[in-house]
Amino acid sequence: SLVLLLLMTPILASGHLVSMPADCSEIHHSPSGEYTIFPAGERSAVLVKCDMDTDQGGWTVISARTDGTVNFYRPWNQYKIGFGSPLSEHWIGLNNLHYMTNNKKYELRVVLEDFDGKTVFANYGSFSVGDECSGYQLTVGGFTDGGAGDALSHHNQMKFTTLDRDNDLYENNCAKEFLGAFWYNSCHHTNPNGVYRWGVDGTLYAVGVIWHPWKGHAYSLKKYIMMIRPVQ
Repeated sequence: SLVLLLLMTPILASGHLVSMPADCSEIHHSPSGEYTIFPAGERSAVLVKCDMDTDQGGWTVISARTDGTVNFYRPWNQYKIGFGSPLSEHWIGLNNLHYMTNNKKYELRVVLEDFDGKTVFANYGSFSVGDECSGYQLTVGGFTDGGAGDALSHHNQMKFTTLDRDNDLYENNCAKEFLGAFWYNSCHHTNPNGVYRWGVDGTLYAVGVIWHPWKGHAYSLKKYIMMIRPVQ
């Protein structure tokens, strides 16, 4: 069929043929921008943003909060498959994360920006996500500080929790309590999928886009980008 033919055709990226890249590190000599990757082979086309500039490039953006245009307070099945637009706010999907990180060893970079234009980052030398049976369990380690401090180690080995699927260690549902979805512990040191708010706002405790070691629980960040690439 035509669809199959199209899927089997290599993608032309800035004049460089790439045969079904599994992630952005397999797209060579191309600028940052939107590309199609195939994390689970030819039937799994996913549109993503590739960052080809940060620290020698090759990063696949897996989650982005930038302007509040997308609602992230969503159920399990939407976090499973992904939502949003790669060039603005988006979540790549837990299934895609599992396929990608199951095949190679990945590192994670979290890039944060506040409303004064200051940027910091946190790097993790290992990042992987289990399958749905495991609750998409997070394994993250090897923290290196780029000014942000370490918020994710607290969430290591946690299952993913959404408003309709409670896998956290808290007596209530962390996703409902903090209006997001994440690998909550009991509950969070970071809340990337929380409510997009503008800087300091203490009216509702810790519901914003938060990275606690940098700005505390009352500051909602302007930008929160998560991106991964194979360990060099």
